Amino acid sequence: MRKPRDFDAELKALEEKARDLKTRKVQQLGELVIATGADVLDADELAGALVVLAETKDAGKREAWAKRGAAFFQSRSRRNAPTTEGNTDGAPAQPSGAQPAPSRKGAT
Repeated sequence: MRKPRDFDAELKALEEKARDLKTRKVQQLGELVIATGADVLDADELAGALVVLAETKDAGKREAWAKRGAAFFQSRSRRNAPTTEGNTDGAPAQPSGAQPAPSRKGAT
């Protein structure tokens, strides 16, 4: 005769696993917000941008965003940016900073 299954224990284990997965998802979303530099936006701005993204049905825009996101994750320089405190300011400033710096000098 087989041992009866303890459905309550299995259900409890599944609920705990689901809770852990949800916690990890929220943590990873927070890390993503920080890694992308979106943490400088206030909550209303970020929520508004996400609502617009979620409501967008234009396949071309969504594909372009997906490509840009994939490039972000594949980029080692961006992946390393959150590990250094000042790198969030330094990473974007290096590529675009080289161009505005002469403009500021010329404007002065």
